[in-house]
Amino acid sequence: MNKVVIVQARLGSTRLPSKVLKELSGKPVLYHVLKRIKKAKLVDNIVIATTDLDSDEPLVEYLRENKINYYRGSSEDVLSRYYETALQYKADIIIRITSDCPLIDPNVIDEIIKIYLEDNKYDYVSNTLMRSFPRGLDVELFTFGALKKCFLKAEQKWEREHVTPYIYTNRDLFSVYNFANKTDLSFFRWTLDTPEDYQLIKEIYDSLYNENKIFTTQEVVSLFSNRPELIDINKHIEQKKL
Repeated sequence: MNKVVIVQARLGSTRLPSKVLKELSGKPVLYHVLKRIKKAKLVDNIVIATTDLDSDEPLVEYLRENKINYYRGSSEDVLSRYYETALQYKADIIIRITSDCPLIDPNVIDEIIKIYLEDNKYDYVSNTLMRSFPRGLDVELFTFGALKKCFLKAEQKWEREHVTPYIYTNRDLFSVYNFANKTDLSFFRWTLDTPEDYQLIKEIYDSLYNENKIFTTQEVVSLFSNRPELIDINKHIEQKKL
């Protein structure tokens, strides 16, 4: 069973252009995303799913230079991009992570994979159906069969742009499971979408980053306890709606 993390990435973000190549502690955001994913013990492969637009050439150049697996597909139909990437890399299980999550938690990735492997009855497992984790720790797992069904049946633009809505809005067709955190931390915003988000995440990295060790979610929470003013940096930012 080939468990492949597919990370969607592009340079054309409207609110923070080229955000995945912005630097944190001297390295691009994407470097940190991949470094943290690689700490997950149950992942077999990692692939970047980017677009075929000329504007994403600098990203592709970075991927080539660093020998990172990638696939180029539609910029608008991200669902087709995921399906084609999964086909190319022979994925049985797909773990979807976005490139704007430089605080992604490898333990959460492993826990979600464990839930699927132990029960083996779900089409989709995530920690986003009912939010209890900080935004920016989002992980979605789904089978290739579920992805193929979405690819063939999803018709709305928003279903194809966001990959998985067809699954969780059609629960009569799919078996889904929500992985909840023991403590509700959903009020934290640790995703990278705006200049304010970048300011906050840079503060976190400046305080906690160690080249030889992955800092944990609990360490970030403790940092906020010691410096409660940090939450004010981006608490006013609203997440884009589907």
